[in-house]
Amino acid sequence: MSAAIEKLKTAIENAGAILIGAGSGFSTAAGYTYSGERFHRHFADFIGKYHFGDMYSAGFYPFPTPEEKWAYWSRHIYYNRYDQPESPVHKALLELLQGKDYFVLTTNVDHLFQNNGFDKQRLFYTQGDYGLWQCQTPCHHKTYDNEETVRRMIKEQHEMKIPTELVPHCPVCGEEMEMNLRADASFVEDKGWHAAAARYHDFLSKHQTGSILYMELGVGMNTPGIIKFPFWKMTAANPQATYACLNKGEACSPNEIKKQTILIDDDIASVLQGLIH
Repeated sequence: MSAAIEKLKTAIENAGAILIGAGSGFSTAAGYTYSGERFHRHFADFIGKYHFGDMYSAGFYPFPTPEEKWAYWSRHIYYNRYDQPESPVHKALLELLQGKDYFVLTTNVDHLFQNNGFDKQRLFYTQGDYGLWQCQTPCHHKTYDNEETVRRMIKEQHEMKIPTELVPHCPVCGEEMEMNLRADASFVEDKGWHAAAARYHDFLSKHQTGSILYMELGVGMNTPGIIKFPFWKMTAANPQATYACLNKGEACSPNEIKKQTILIDDDIASVLQGLIH
């Protein structure tokens, strides 16, 4: 494993550009786990009532009232989007990227990259943002910042319910608001989303050839068509490209790009700390 880490360090140093692909495993490496002690600490009452096993599955539960639904979701948003201590994992990655032409493509919706100093113009959140709401219909393609209302929901909820007047409604049609998270075709891709998508595609166009490093961090097989498969395809199309996969228990690549691949089956946080020291 130390040989693979040294190989990755050399690849980072020699790369003319670096494209980061970050999945849920990267947020997990930063301590943002959706189950276990952290989940029990913040959702003990919901776990006691509904026997939820983790935050992810709990988010799909059909709560009986909007007041209870938003009591749950306000906590989900707050603890994963606004109550964020500094992440040494993200800081370590940012240090590695200093002086490099880089871009970050991520399926994570927790804003950890931006909150830890990454340039907003170099980030593309493909799947949404916990900090945004949209009309559930949706009747129009605009998103709305939710921080002020979420903080009120946290402060004013009682017995697993928020006050009825805090239930968010669309300012255009009056329907209830929904999370701006990609679950189906109703996901709103607003102006900010399209601007980030354009910057990402400009980056790809600029680096179709040359020594680019595709560095995949904590990406599983939930949505491989967003990061993993495109990274494999772009590596195969460019003999000067290198593909690096850091993922505990899931580090793999196809044989077609084996000679261009660095696989590190280890804890992402430890590996990144090792790379900067």
